[in-house]
Amino acid sequence: MKTVNLKSDMPQVHEALQRLDRELALARQGKLTLLKLIHGYGSTGAGGDIRIAVQKRLLEMAQNGQIRGCIFGESWSKSDETAWKLLQSHADSKAIPIWAAAIAESPSLI
Repeated sequence: MKTVNLKSDMPQVHEALQRLDRELALARQGKLTLLKLIHGYGSTGAGGDIRIAVQKRLLEMAQNGQIRGCIFGESWSKSDETAWKLLQSHADSKAIPIWAAAIAESPSLI
């Protein structure tokens, strides 16, 4: 599973979204089925603009069939049915998977 840090160089929101699109395209080309995205919590620790924009984009992409789905870090647990199914189907993702999912500072999955 590839991990992509969307906030590594403190980009503007539009730059982080461009990076997201580029990394998803590369993942498709490489036939990856899981992609772990790190977007950060923002400077306040309560959810920055990048997190909000990335999660919105991923939800839209899932609804439009552009990605299979997404699991956000705050939902990542064995008690979440979608997360549990993903864990069961991808043995290599048991640590902290992402499917079409986004993670904050502490990893989650896409």
